[in-house]
Amino acid sequence: MWYIDVSAAAHSRAGLGRYSENMARALAEARPGQVALFHNLGKEGTRPASLRHLPARQVNWGYKPWRLAVWLAHLAGLSFNRLVPEATLFHSTEHLLMPLHGVPTVLTVHDLIFKLFPEHHKKLNYWYLNLAMPLFCRRATAIVAVSQATKRDVVEQYGVDPAKIRVVYEAPAAHFSPPPPAKLSQVRQQYSLPDNYLIHLSTIEPRKNLLRLLDALHTLRQTFPTLSLVLAGGRGWLYDAFFAKIEAMGLQSAVQLLGWVPDEDLPAILAAASLAVQPSLYEGFGLPLLEQMASGQVVAASNSSSHPEVGGGAAAYFNPTNTEEMIATLHRLLTDRDEYAHRRQLGLEHARQFTWQRAAQETIAVYESLLQ
Repeated sequence: MWYIDVSAAAHSRAGLGRYSENMARALAEARPGQVALFHNLGKEGTRPASLRHLPARQVNWGYKPWRLAVWLAHLAGLSFNRLVPEATLFHSTEHLLMPLHGVPTVLTVHDLIFKLFPEHHKKLNYWYLNLAMPLFCRRATAIVAVSQATKRDVVEQYGVDPAKIRVVYEAPAAHFSPPPPAKLSQVRQQYSLPDNYLIHLSTIEPRKNLLRLLDALHTLRQTFPTLSLVLAGGRGWLYDAFFAKIEAMGLQSAVQLLGWVPDEDLPAILAAASLAVQPSLYEGFGLPLLEQMASGQVVAASNSSSHPEVGGGAAAYFNPTNTEEMIATLHRLLTDRDEYAHRRQLGLEHARQFTWQRAAQETIAVYESLLQ
């Protein structure tokens, strides 16, 4: 039995949670009866509805005690095989590799943000990951990286043999597609969306570069007085400066926070915008680019890390540390309707190349290479 650790999906609807749920579901569809789940539910976690039909084993530890127990067990040479007694292979879809003896293990590495941008992480999280991740990468039988950029980071930072790492791209979920006009009207009314807005999809945290995006919005409103910024996603960490800057710049009426949006409404919220903008300083993959493109929205994105790899020729790029360049790119796409229409079509075609079915088959190829 192949065990997939979906703990991230039990606790979060952000990037790691979406990856965990979609990957497990696609693997189970590709190999019926072969896939089982493992998760640490803790006190508040719940298994996603789409995965509840699959066999599962679980622990109910708090998040921090479980992470500490896993790391200490590795250091002590202990094994957690009794938690997954039928396992022939174990795949961790987040940055936590359970110690198992005699069972091939696969670790998905999404990014090394904590290593490359330590100032953007909470101290305790940075301390843990900085100590544990090199160990997990060494102990894993194989590593799945979500982009070539992440693979390069793992090789450069930890000296891992590149042959041990296979790049498998993520994909937008199937419901991300251009919505009908009736759905657009519904979400505009339901969420009180402005007529003219930039949409940003992510959690609020420093590496998302939202302080510079506020500067860009402030300048663009001199040309487009009704332009607003709508953020879909939860509050991450270290976000006080973001809210303080909204107040200081007098942008309270121009910035709307939706929080977490139900999946069935998200494509229409993306499509109803005037433009999508993802100005992150670093992304291990950058799934919002594909979700926005698949919904029929044009994306302006930073040219950092994995973004050009994921967005291809469909997105328009800017230097994330150059606010003037960001402003110029956004202004051009808001005014040049021919370029906007061209990039919209390119985006729809580009997003169709990324599917969870393909990702599952490529991941199964990794499994089978270890089991031969």
